[in-house]
This record gives sequence, structure tokens and C-alpha cells, in this order.
Amino acid sequence: MLDNQSIKDILFAQNDTLEFSEENSAFLNVWVAPEELHSLGLFLRDDPRLRFDYLFCMTGVDWPTEDTLEIVCHLRSIPLGHQMVLRCKTGSRDNPELDTLSDIWPTTHMHEREIYDLFGIRFKGHTNLKRLFLDPSWDGHPLKKDYVDEVNLIVK
Repeated sequence: MLDNQSIKDILFAQNDTLEFSEENSAFLNVWVAPEELHSLGLFLRDDPRLRFDYLFCMTGVDWPTEDTLEIVCHLRSIPLGHQMVLRCKTGSRDNPELDTLSDIWPTTHMHEREIYDLFGIRFKGHTNLKRLFLDPSWDGHPLKKDYVDEVNLIVK
């Protein structure tokens, strides 16, 4: 099992634009640029020192002070025992889009559908990106901070 510093060293050698944090978290948090998300995911899974073979949680985040949305992916290496959090901000709040990770970690398939449904982040390359909980005719994405629904009394 690798410690956080060892994981950081391996990742920084691969990509020196990554940002790291361990503050206020039990996990190492790694931020990646949207255009590098998919290639870093492949590296995290395939590098024999890391072997992050299991994405066990993925969620969307809308920080009201940001102009973007964010995904947060909790990863674990089952054979090696270490964990980390991969984070990525969308390029835009109005047109949030990221590459799918479902071809890397199959567990991501339903997580991405949920995030699309509730936050509106589109995942390029996802094979069945459609609403998961809400009716297809539903207007908007109710977990976005700027979502307003006068009928159901959800107001900003």
C-alpha cells in the first residue's frame, strides 16, 4: 500500500500540472484539468504501482461561488490497498461537459447518469447518457444551486 506522498510523487512525475491537497480530508485529493481527465484515469488504472481498479463513489458538486461544476471520484486499489480522490472541474457552468470514465471503471456508468440528471454535466462518450431519476421531460437539474422550480417551491 502506497502512502499519499508516494502517490503524489508518481502522479507529479506523470503530470506536473496536477494539484494536490490533503487538508480537511482522510484522502489525498488530486485535481486534474478537464482535457486530461480521461488520460489520467487510464494511467491511474493501468500503472502497476497504482492499480486504481475500483471507482467506489462519484458525485457532482456545485459550489455557488464558482463558474464551473465539479466531479469527485473516490478511487481504491483493491489489490494494493491505497485510496485517493480524483477531482475535476468542468470548463463551464453553462455548458458543463467532461469525458466519460465509464470505459475505464464500469461502476462509473450509473454515477455519470445520476450526475447528468441532477447537475446537468454531460459525459462525452458515455454509451447511454439519459436521466436516471427524473422524467425525460423534466426541465433543469435540481441539484444545481441556481435551479428554480416555483411549482415545487424550490427557489433561489
